[in-house]
Amino acid sequence: MMQNPYQKIVQQSISTMTPAQILIALYEKGETELNKAIYFIENKDLPKAHNSIMKAQNIISTLDSSLKTKYEISESLGALYDYMYKRLVEANMKKDIEIIKEIIPFFRELKETFTEINKRSPQ
Repeated sequence: MMQNPYQKIVQQSISTMTPAQILIALYEKGETELNKAIYFIENKDLPKAHNSIMKAQNIISTLDSSLKTKYEISESLGALYDYMYKRLVEANMKKDIEIIKEIIPFFRELKETFTEINKRSPQ
């Protein structure tokens, strides 16, 4: 089966990204999906809100499964991801904008942190 051109470009760009760049992209995408979920809830498009929250949950699952236990921070990040995931399950069930707004800063701050780390690390 042939890939569409967009999928091919996305796959090529991901394959050339460093692990830090992939993390940053995942945090950015998670934040974007939650902002979209808020928009969809406000506009009464609950199926799309559900899909956006599920995408953010999938991103959290991916981040959690990629943690390396050899790093000290992994345990703390794992606990944070668990909290974020559980809160998003609740937000999705209730379509609760306030819970979503509580989680967005975690994505933003992690993205900013890893962006700063990436700038300081030799490539």
